[in-house]
Order: sequence, then structure tokens, then C-alpha cells
Amino acid sequence: MEYEWDEAKRLANLRKHGIDFVDVPAVFDGDILTVEDDRYSYGEQRFVTFGLLQGRVIAVVYTEREDCTRIISARKATKYEQRTYFEQLSN
Repeated sequence: MEYEWDEAKRLANLRKHGIDFVDVPAVFDGDILTVEDDRYSYGEQRFVTFGLLQGRVIAVVYTEREDCTRIISARKATKYEQRTYFEQLSN
């Protein structure tokens, strides 16, 4: 799978959340929980995937393009999201 992102957004995300988009594809190699992000009308279908990166649960927001996955943001999962992630994995 190919990944892409906006470079300015990658740098802003790294400053704000301490997570580099360069590292994010590793999340998709492990156990993940994915939900559609339909809170707003983004003009495209967006997803949030929860998974492990360097031993912590993170939330990755992305959209699927024709030939790649475009990463929009990545942050540490909230306590609620972490609990939900582990509960879903144990089922």
C-alpha cells in the first residue's frame, strides 16, 4: 500500500502531537480498529484507525485515494479510545 500526505501538515502534526506521518504506515501492519469518520461532510470519505505505534495506541485519520492512502492526522488515542481499542481486540 502506498501512503501520501501534505508535507506542511506532517510537520504541523509532528510539532503538535509528536507523531511523524513517516512512521504511521507501521500501524496498519498490526491489530487495528477502523471506523468511518462521518461527523462532518468532508467532501470525501474519511476513516479513523486505532492501532499501536511504538507501544502506544494512536488514532490515524485518513482517506483512501485511487492509488494510495492519504494521511490527514495522527495523535495519541484518548483514554476512552484506548479502552475501546483493547476491548474490541479481546472480542
